[in-house]
Amino acid sequence: MTLQGWVSFKKHAAGFVCLASRRLVVPNNYKHVCLFSQSAANMAEEAKKLAAYAAVDNHIQARQLILQHGLTLSDLDRHPELDVAIDGADEVDKDLTLIKGGGGCLTQEKIVAGCAKHFVVIADYRKDSKALGQQWKKGVPIEVVPMAHVPVSRTIAKRFGGEANLRMAVSKAGPVVTDNSNFILDWKFEHAQNWKEVNTAIKMVPGVVETGLFVGMAERAYFGMEDGSVQVRDPPVN
Repeated sequence: MTLQGWVSFKKHAAGFVCLASRRLVVPNNYKHVCLFSQSAANMAEEAKKLAAYAAVDNHIQARQLILQHGLTLSDLDRHPELDVAIDGADEVDKDLTLIKGGGGCLTQEKIVAGCAKHFVVIADYRKDSKALGQQWKKGVPIEVVPMAHVPVSRTIAKRFGGEANLRMAVSKAGPVVTDNSNFILDWKFEHAQNWKEVNTAIKMVPGVVETGLFVGMAERAYFGMEDGSVQVRDPPVN
């Protein structure tokens, strides 16, 4: 499958964005069985790799050309329409509603996903849940303009319950600053919500740049399981 624009592919959970006008290929041995170690972290990492390989195999079929040709990097200015974006998630519910932004790049990730004709999610078994909040306990990330973080936090808590806390940096003093020079609030909600309505309402609050709620965007999710298998989930048919 020849890509006309970006290909977003998160490799080994560390993540990178590849903007390709040529074909993206994974190693020929990607289908070989991965041997899991006894470490839970390593097991989850291997599971995530399996999900990534399966997603690429099903959505980008062209291993050999990367050996013959280099990948041409681009950007949304030159290629604003993407064929497929593949990315991870912090949590995926039964409807393929996602929480993303644990790493702080939610706005740019949502822009990439929104520009793609097909958006596919890869995750390990720890990210799979029936309802948001069952697995991911850190809340919904919300990117905000720095001067607005206090009023936005209060508005969200008043209207939707729970609490929205400013995310503080670990390795340096002060709050986390995004690539867009904004702050992040982590909204720890108290109960299940109508996520489509809540997402729209939060984005209308003055000072909010974007939310980590990806509603109705993913068309398929691949989960790497503990036993080495990969489970595939499509959105429910309404």
